[in-house]
Amino acid sequence: MTANTTTTAGCRFADYFVISGLDIETGLEPDELSALCQFLQASKGRDGAGRVSSSTDEGENYEQSPLRRTFKSKVLAHYPENVEWNPFDQDAVGMLCMPKGLSFKTQSDNRDPQFHSFIITREDGSRTYGFALTFYEEVASKQICSAMQTLYHMHNAEQYDILHTSTTICINSSESNSDNCSDLPTGMTKLQRFNSYDISKDTLYVSKCICLIAPMPFMQACKKVLEQLHQAVTSLQPPPLPLESYVYNILYEVPLPPAGRSLKFLGVYGPIVCQRPSTNELPLFDFPINEMFELLGLENVLQLFTCALLEIQILLYSQHYQRLMTVAESITAILFPCQWQHVYVPILPASLLHFLDAPVPYLMGLHSNGQDDRSKLELPQEANLCFVDIDNHFIELPEDLPQFPNKLEFIQEISEILMAFGIPPEGNLHCSESASKLKNFKGSDMVCDKKNGNVAGSALNTYELLKENETMARLQALVRRTGVSLEKLDVREEAGSNKDLKVHCDEEELKIHQLNIQIREIFANRFTQMFADYEVFVIQPNQDKESWFSNREQMQNFDKASFLSDQPEPYLPFLSRFLETQMFASFIDNKIMCHDDDDKDQILRVFDARVDKIRTLNVRTPTLRTSMYQKCTTIDAAEKAIELRLAKIDHTAVHPHLLDMKIGQGKYESGFFPKLQSDVLSSSPASNKWVKRSAPAQWRRKDRQKQHTEHLHLDNDQREKYIQEARNLGTGMRQPKLSNLSPSVIAHTNWKFVEGLLKECRNKTKRMLVEKMGREAVELGHGEVTITGVEENTLIASLCDLLERIWSHGLQVKQGKSALWSHLLHYQETKEKKEAILGSTSSTGIIQDLERRKLDSLVMPPLKISLTQDMRHIQNIGEIKTDVGKARAWVRLSMEKKLLSRHLKQLLSDHELTKKLYKRYAFLRCDDEKEQFLYHLLSFNAVDYFCFTNVFTTIMIPYHVLVIPSKKLGGSMFTANPWICISGELGETGILQIPKSILEMTFECQNLGKLTTVLIGHDNSGLYAKWLVDCVVVRNEITGHAYKFPCGRWLGKGVDDGSLERILVGELASSIQETDERHCRTPPMQQSPSMIRRFVNITPTSRQKLNTGQIQESVGEAINGIVKHFHKPEKERGSLMLLLCGENGLVSALEQVFHHGFKSPRLFKSIFIWDFMEKAYVYFESLERTELTQEENWQTRAKNFCKFVAAINGAPRNIGKDGKFQLLVCLGARDHLLHHWIALLADCPIIAQMYEDIALIKDHTLVNSLIRVLQTLQEFNITLETSLVKGIDI
Repeated sequence: MTANTTTTAGCRFADYFVISGLDIETGLEPDELSALCQFLQASKGRDGAGRVSSSTDEGENYEQSPLRRTFKSKVLAHYPENVEWNPFDQDAVGMLCMPKGLSFKTQSDNRDPQFHSFIITREDGSRTYGFALTFYEEVASKQICSAMQTLYHMHNAEQYDILHTSTTICINSSESNSDNCSDLPTGMTKLQRFNSYDISKDTLYVSKCICLIAPMPFMQACKKVLEQLHQAVTSLQPPPLPLESYVYNILYEVPLPPAGRSLKFLGVYGPIVCQRPSTNELPLFDFPINEMFELLGLENVLQLFTCALLEIQILLYSQHYQRLMTVAESITAILFPCQWQHVYVPILPASLLHFLDAPVPYLMGLHSNGQDDRSKLELPQEANLCFVDIDNHFIELPEDLPQFPNKLEFIQEISEILMAFGIPPEGNLHCSESASKLKNFKGSDMVCDKKNGNVAGSALNTYELLKENETMARLQALVRRTGVSLEKLDVREEAGSNKDLKVHCDEEELKIHQLNIQIREIFANRFTQMFADYEVFVIQPNQDKESWFSNREQMQNFDKASFLSDQPEPYLPFLSRFLETQMFASFIDNKIMCHDDDDKDQILRVFDARVDKIRTLNVRTPTLRTSMYQKCTTIDAAEKAIELRLAKIDHTAVHPHLLDMKIGQGKYESGFFPKLQSDVLSSSPASNKWVKRSAPAQWRRKDRQKQHTEHLHLDNDQREKYIQEARNLGTGMRQPKLSNLSPSVIAHTNWKFVEGLLKECRNKTKRMLVEKMGREAVELGHGEVTITGVEENTLIASLCDLLERIWSHGLQVKQGKSALWSHLLHYQETKEKKEAILGSTSSTGIIQDLERRKLDSLVMPPLKISLTQDMRHIQNIGEIKTDVGKARAWVRLSMEKKLLSRHLKQLLSDHELTKKLYKRYAFLRCDDEKEQFLYHLLSFNAVDYFCFTNVFTTIMIPYHVLVIPSKKLGGSMFTANPWICISGELGETGILQIPKSILEMTFECQNLGKLTTVLIGHDNSGLYAKWLVDCVVVRNEITGHAYKFPCGRWLGKGVDDGSLERILVGELASSIQETDERHCRTPPMQQSPSMIRRFVNITPTSRQKLNTGQIQESVGEAINGIVKHFHKPEKERGSLMLLLCGENGLVSALEQVFHHGFKSPRLFKSIFIWDFMEKAYVYFESLERTELTQEENWQTRAKNFCKFVAAINGAPRNIGKDGKFQLLVCLGARDHLLHHWIALLADCPIIAQMYEDIALIKDHTLVNSLIRVLQTLQEFNITLETSLVKGIDI
């Protein structure tokens, strides 16, 4: 290797020229890998059905006619032998040049050349691009032709035997299936059709491939180079120079164009132009993005784009390799400024099919043979998979996929561009060879699968289907409303392009460039708009870079809660999931490590420049929560830059020239691509005029590769560690290596999967716990910011995805879309069989857990813990239709019951079942890792989740109610009929009669959510209608959540405050046995005040008296709680009743205000706050009658006060005096009158009669302070529960 060659290392347009095809010396070798895959598929069929069906058997043999078999291809030659900066990977290149191996055809078959590109991703994440042209050459070797003829004779003999036996079976069998017999004529015709090679009549052709391996994806230019080389050997006139001159030129004399420049070089028959974007433009992308929209349609592309952003597993499926590559490259290109961080294999060779088992996000392309439909394709996991059938214009989506923000406007903006270029937004079916197939395509084939993004429940012609699609209909209406038409758009196109510019490429190529940049600019603009303020929320590390890097997994790099709180409500489902992805984390890490513009990589620099521009153009208003859609304004400038480069060529490469070859070298037979002269192609020219000119570009490239390490000032070892960590972050999963596919390598890969899954589980559980407990937010200085409901849902959904990936790893046979639910069903079946044998269903599979949710040793027995019972609960929910949905619901229920780890441990304790379902290498059969995984899940028991109750809001739930009368004064003599009304965050039950003999009942109603209050009362019938209730317990029989509603008060006339009904405020019962000292949510003042007050005179120390400062503080805290409640997002507010009537609530605080300095009553005589209110009412009423002149405001307040007191006293309810005061406070808070009433009462002369001089209500300074605090409630719209205000008509 000469010094010059090394200097030009980073500058060459292409690194290798490769020829692959049939090696005459080794002859016909079957492609073992393809054969193995076919065998595995066949064996899967056997496992699934228990036998090989005859139709499968016949079909497989027919298709394996020799012309349809795959044979091994070989790399026949590559030039040069090796380059040090990109070592030649023979296995990978051979596999990807001809992924199907060799194929044979005869003169009657279509033999058009086929172009495809591919990517080789090295283990360090760097990429090399390959561009291959496959064509057919006549087989010159007589031995190969004879071998093919022999194979045909053998094949036909086998087919005749099979058909003959089948016929006999069909005639003789009385139980024969008529369908199978009817297949026989078809079988005969297939046999005749494939019996088509006759050595004496037919010409045999074999595939051959020429390929360029290049460092950058100049797809259009490489395609032209290869097509012109192929044309040179097939045209009647030989080319002007030997083929070696052209290959030598492209390998050694054509440089990469520098950034922001264009380059022209000569092919065999004409000039080829390529251009490269500058460092402040979007990165290089040379694939025709229009093909993706034509093949899939805009709606599907947007769904696929959303899946890619959320790092959902994506599997592309097509019989055309170039389509797989075009869609994969297009979808990753529009992710800007993010980059796909996970496994990326746009063309998955047959030898790597085991990678579909990978429990990590991936984007892979699978080749279809064009004959099997989707239903025959068995994939290891589908719970979190986006399946894209490119040829059939069809996409299957995972459940619960959130909608991309501003989807309708986004679709409209892209549609306008597509229509300007003559591409219908619903896709152009004629670009697909299967268009005719699509016209006869029946929707009924897919109606059963609700995940298809485009399919409704009717039979369809796909175009009609898309027209009927709701989104497309709305889009077309929007387009009509904006007055956009094809004609107008064409005019805009003409006007937009500069006619004076004469570009050096054909019109079609220019259009591809224009459409590419316009579409990409629109997608980039969406991110720029959505993340215009992202820098504000980046958490810069406060330690040095090295220690930050070593702890980066523990560090939060972005203030997600604050960012989401600034976003419009409709964005949240998508954004909360996107912020959890590896690509977003890597983008922010990159930002943290690149402070200066010099440090930034191109993508970050371009994005930040756009963000800065947006922020200077429109200064953001303080209210960021707006979903105003802003169209892209950068299209014209970006398009202009490309047109200018194509109009003014910056560089022209050295033209191809004669090489120093011996006479006679370089000749070849027409129609055959020859092996080239390796001696002239093995080394670069001694001097190269491009060395100096391209050096700066080369150095810039090197600088960009070093940028992540240089500014960290790390030594080499640390640098290596950093690069390796960055690669493995999040998954522990590396890019698949195409060579050396020995069993040990595959085993090592699977071990990596297992390690990666465990690491991901550890990170997820930690993240969820930290978020739930709110510690992280406090540490980062955000006070009491806690996890939002949207974020919690996102984290739980991602945990469900992780569990699905763990349960899909190493499955023996795929059954159903959810591997976890499939395993649970197997377990349920096994248990039920055992129970049937034992004849007792009560004990098997059920663990009594007496420690769980103990309720003061109450008589309500604890719920039995049963995995299968929880499954039955889920199976009984009619709203959940799919296996994936059932698995997720079961996970949510188990988390809410704090049983997830326990249930999964029980599930995996059936070792026989696990062995039957999983291969040896599966995660679930790695004992140590499995134990650690269950241990991580156990940590969820530290916090309370309501992820089942809050999500399944419409399902019917059984509730168990138990009323516990006081032990001292038991209710054995109680004669009245009790009733109860239970309220929760999602609704209330209405009045329910309780059987008075047992005071216990179970009823079913729609999910009430978290329970908040119980209204309990009786009808005052019978001789002894006085009832002392200790508490009420209500339990959700599905989740096991039990709520305790303490009372401790009498219900009855002439006792306590004379109330026949009371509102009780509840709390979730603790799982630890509660102690008597534990405070309850019903305020202490409401616990039998008559008895307390009676004892006050005897033992004044028995009741704690608060001073004025403490009372003011309690009022402040109560108001503060209400203010915080209203500052939360509406869906996350919880119950307002707890803040009004509960312990430390507003009613309790105001009771303390009015109790302070209350004159002590005479012995055995109870006086309540309501007595004071009634006296004040009488006073104000008498003033009105005497018509004493008072100011107007005062009169209005007095009237209001009297109206409310009269309404409460006149209500047809049996509320006691404390209950009436509670009601007055709540109504006053609702109607924003409390502060007026306090002022009114403070001036009332009745105060002097009933309060001592030290009373708070007599201190004008304290009263004014109290009024100011209560005024803060005026801005809030307080809604009261119907059970509280029932019968009050104000």
